[in-house]
Amino acid sequence: MSETAAATRVCALADLLVDQPHRVVLGGRPVCLVRTGDHEVHAIDDTCTHADVSLAEGEVEGLTIECWLHGSRFDLVTGEPTGLPANRPVAVHNVTIDDSGDVLVAVKEQ
Repeated sequence: MSETAAATRVCALADLLVDQPHRVVLGGRPVCLVRTGDHEVHAIDDTCTHADVSLAEGEVEGLTIECWLHGSRFDLVTGEPTGLPANRPVAVHNVTIDDSGDVLVAVKEQ
């Protein structure tokens, strides 16, 4: 079972545009942040499990992100692939928005 690291402040909620992926690196691990609503942010590993490229360069539609290279799609809530060619999920990380509007991410250990 994977454990979760302590939460780290990554940005202010206001810094994230809705449906615009944003790449951050936490402890050497690339993470893709996606704001999908007023107070809803998702964090997944930023590397496509099919082609080893950044998902933050892809497009968001609803709760899905599409890899720009081959069109693999991933569910932002579960990390599960929802469109081929990817067939392995990406890790999903815990996101909290604190009272001051900061986005905190707790990365799951690999």
